[in-house]
Amino acid sequence: MLFFRLPLAISHRTLRAATGACVLAVVSQLAAAQSVEIKGAWARATVQGQKATGAFMNLTAAAGSRLKSVSTPVAGVSEVHEMRMEGDIMKMAALKNGLELPAGKTVELKPGSYHLMLMDLKMPLRKDTTIPMTLVFVDAKGVETRTELEVPVNAMGPSMPIQPHAAQTNQ
Repeated sequence: MLFFRLPLAISHRTLRAATGACVLAVVSQLAAAQSVEIKGAWARATVQGQKATGAFMNLTAAAGSRLKSVSTPVAGVSEVHEMRMEGDIMKMAALKNGLELPAGKTVELKPGSYHLMLMDLKMPLRKDTTIPMTLVFVDAKGVETRTELEVPVNAMGPSMPIQPHAAQTNQ
């Protein structure tokens, strides 16, 4: 291992300025990471051999944002989806550009509407367990924010509100 000795000729003013800049950067990252409120997240339980399920929640963005993508290690493929009626036929499709989250308005991801589709499941999702999930949001400036969740698995709907983990990063 190599060690380098740096000169200690750093003034208190320079040190305070550098510390202030670091604190400001961390605070701004945390503010951006928490600009989308997530409530009532849950994933539908599956049975042995079932290869797909959905995850649902309410998303409220403080400023206009977009849910760009979702990922989870329990599924080979995870997508932001919508279901809609075309005449008498219900169609489901991935939202290639993600889901728009208008400022201050709650967007409900629920069965039969917008949802997160988890496909090619690697294991059954058992009721009363949780699964890790990462949501990627993009703000109006194009800044990506990742929010990691532990989403409860239920047969029908949430049993309690879920809060994001502290592991949130901007990219």
